Parts: sequence; C-alpha cells; structure tokens
Amino acid sequence: MKRTFLTFLCIAFFGFFACDEEFTENPLPPGSQDLETFFLEESNVEAAVIGVYDLMQFNYGRDWHSAFLVKLLPGDDANAAGGNSGDQQQLQDIDDYTDVVSSNASIASNWDLYYRTIALSNLVISGVQDSNLSNRDRVLAEVKFMRAWCYFELTTMFGDIPLRLTVPQGAEDFGIAKSPRADIYAQIESDLTDAIAGLPDKSGVADDFRVSSGAAEALMGKVLVFQEKYSESLPYFQSVISNSSHDLEPDPSDVWSIDSEFGIESLFEIGYVSTSGRDWGNIAWGGRNESNLHIQLMGPRGDGIFGLDGTGLINGWGFNLPTAKLLAAFDAAGDVNRKAATSMTEAELIAAGGSVDSGAATGGVIWDYEGGIRIKYATKSEDTSPDGVAELNYSTNFRLLRYAEVLLLAAEAYNKAGQDSNARTELNKVRNRAGLTDIDASMTGNALFEAIVDEKYLELAHEGQRFWDLVRWGKAATELSGTGYSPKNDLFPIPITEIEKNTEINMEDQNPGY
Repeated sequence: MKRTFLTFLCIAFFGFFACDEEFTENPLPPGSQDLETFFLEESNVEAAVIGVYDLMQFNYGRDWHSAFLVKLLPGDDANAAGGNSGDQQQLQDIDDYTDVVSSNASIASNWDLYYRTIALSNLVISGVQDSNLSNRDRVLAEVKFMRAWCYFELTTMFGDIPLRLTVPQGAEDFGIAKSPRADIYAQIESDLTDAIAGLPDKSGVADDFRVSSGAAEALMGKVLVFQEKYSESLPYFQSVISNSSHDLEPDPSDVWSIDSEFGIESLFEIGYVSTSGRDWGNIAWGGRNESNLHIQLMGPRGDGIFGLDGTGLINGWGFNLPTAKLLAAFDAAGDVNRKAATSMTEAELIAAGGSVDSGAATGGVIWDYEGGIRIKYATKSEDTSPDGVAELNYSTNFRLLRYAEVLLLAAEAYNKAGQDSNARTELNKVRNRAGLTDIDASMTGNALFEAIVDEKYLELAHEGQRFWDLVRWGKAATELSGTGYSPKNDLFPIPITEIEKNTEINMEDQNPGY
C-alpha cells in the first residue's frame, strides 16, 4: 500500500507566485520570519522544499486546469468529452483546436502555476546556495530538478519564454523579455547537471516521493532527445537502464495499481492521499487538498449514461475518453494486455456487467464518445475513501516519468544515432512486457523509427506525450489531418495576463497565429 505523502506545507510560500503584482513582493506574510534568517535553519529549508513538491502536486492534480489534462488534449489518443460540447469550453477549444486564445483559462493557469513553482525554487536556491547547511547540496539538487522540469514543460508548450532565475526585488524587476528556446534548454541542462550530481540514487532517497539522480538523468536524456542531440542523450539513458533500482513492472496493469505507487518503474511521480476527508463544504479549490481532485473529472459519465457494474470503477464527470483511432491501434497491433490496462470498449464494458445508454446524454449523444472508456488513471473505488465525499478524495498518483518511456526514448536515440541493434533491444523490452513478440530483427532505419513511434503511441496513451512528440517529429499535420489542427497549434498562446503585466513583452511577441 502507499506510504502517506507528506502533508507538511510551507504555507508561507503557497499562493504568492502567480503572474501578478504579488510576484514582485516579499513572499512571506506579515509577522513571519525574515528571509535573511529563514534559510539559516535546516527545518525551514526542508519546509520550503516540501512547498515546491506541494506546488507540483497542485499543478497536476487541480480541478479543470490540471497540467496533466492540458498537455493531453491536443493529442489523438484522447477526446475532451464531458457532459456536452460546451462543458468546460476552454478544454473543448484545446481539444478541437478551435478558438484557442490567449485568455484560455486552463492555458493561463498552467503558465502561472509553473512560474509560481519556478519562483519558489528560485527563492530556495537564492537562500541556500551560499549557506553551510548540511542539507544544502541535496536541497539545491532537488529544487533545480523542479525548476528544470517546469521550464521543460513551459518551453514544450509555449516555445520562447521568459527565463526567470532570480526573485524580483521590486515591481521594476518583474518585466523580462522572452528568451530563445535554445537558452531555456541550456539552463535546463545546467540545472539537471547539478541535480544529477547532488541527488541520491533511488535506493537512497529519504522519502519515496522525492526525486533521485536517476530521475534527473532520465529527464536530461529526454531534453536532449527533444533537441535532436541523440548521441549526447545516450549516456544518460544507459545510466538509468543499467541501474538495478529501475525496471519495468511485470505486467502493464501493475504500473497503475495502488500497490505499485512509487514502484520500480516510477522515476518521477506526484503523490496524493485519500485520507483528507474532503467534502463539498471543506474542499479548497485553490489548493492544499492533498487529494487528486482532477481524477473525478475523468471518470465515465454518470447520469445514467455509463453503468459500471462489474468494473470496479466509479462514475465521474466524463472527461478524457479514448479515441477510436487509439482503440483501433491496439487492435491492429494485437495488443490485448496493454489495451486492457488502458481502455475498455463498449462491448467489454457490457460483458463485464456494465451498460451504455446514449439516450440519457444531452441530445441523445454522448459527447466525444467513440466506443470506449479509459482504464488508465480511472476512477477506481480502491483509490478513494469513504471518509468525506468519495469523488473528492482520490489518491491516484500521476506517474510523470517512468522507465518504459526511458526505454522508448533510448530506442529512438539509438535509432537516430545509427545503432539499430541497440534500438531494437530497448524497444523489445517494452513490447515483451506488453505480451508482444520481438520486432523483426531485420528492421532498421526509418522503418524501425516508425515502429518506435507506434509503440510509444500505445505505451504512453493518455499520459500527455503524444501531441508534443508529433510536433517535434513533424508528424502533427499528417496524424491530425481533418481534426481542425493547424501549425499554429504547435504552441499554446502566451497568456494575455503575461502580456498585460510584463513590460518587456507585447502583442508582437505573441506566438505565431494568435
């Protein structure tokens, strides 16, 4: 069973780093310890680090604006779904590439939350880097990993962005121009170099939710692959793969089991608990919940639409349904085991004892439903608690970076570096775990690359990777043909709030097409 995620929140920091005027002020509330002395105590430093983890927890588990869902929706593995075509319109717009504007609330929320996490990371780095504290090196490594992660997510979604590495001393310091993506990548690599040197191996981390050197190596390799620095990425992947602390779970379904949280396949995982006892009267929509509020959005719609008898699932609000394209891809590959761990067709649902009634949906049509429901990150009864309201107390962890992805990234890097034998080796590990046979031993070059692309589609379905891979591979226009996609959608728009309040960014700096 899962170990309880630390609930100690550094309240002094939470909520003071949104992209607004508060960003320019002293982040500690009146009456609290002065910054000059705060970081002289190890316990305070630890509290600040936990505050960074807590912000990350909120970034991915918050209600309708979760970073998990916003990154997922542009891909061809999931539909926004929900109650109808106007349910959470900002999410429908992202999903359908329609009316995606700089005022989109979910996009703006992600921008603000990542920069808030970066701001706290910068504050910790500034306060600790010249200290003699015994936990200094490990703390710097942890928060630099978090800063690198946030910048990687931001530049993936927005391209050129402001590179903030210090805490503004006043309003005059807030204005900062966008930096080229190459500069963002350079800073990410610098932070990850320090993180790799200062973090312990996974076997030696003090708490299971904390990042390890293996997580930093895996992220470094991924960042280099995204820059097409394939040969440079390989030593990092090789280090992760050769480390016995990392491996695949035996079965695809084991990856998502509550018993496998922070397990051997997990490299970076955001933890949640079901013991907060949240109900509609004490829920904190602005954060500090410790439960994963976002999971309820993604359960099969209730209201008599999906009956879930025999499945172990609980009804939710109907967002994030699999596409027919994804379901067909599993069938075409003969991928039975992994498909069962990812999705369930209507026929399978009915065979299990459930039901589907489109007549109960608005207008008699289940919005964005293409014949299946999702099992990965599903609303499982075992993942919540009878204390409080069940739908507000999901403990489902988000596995943000896992070993299977490392193997597929390594396979891609080996292939692009002309080492196809090694590429097949890593690809086959993922295929074999799914119950599939080895790839043809004679497959090389572009044919092998396409096999890696196909494998990644199935393995990482509903994990928010697909669209961004299609963009960097130059495949978005082909794979998303007929969906409303256009090249401008390769990036999200810079939020209008940033343009209005950052004196060094104006409308001419907006991403193309917006």
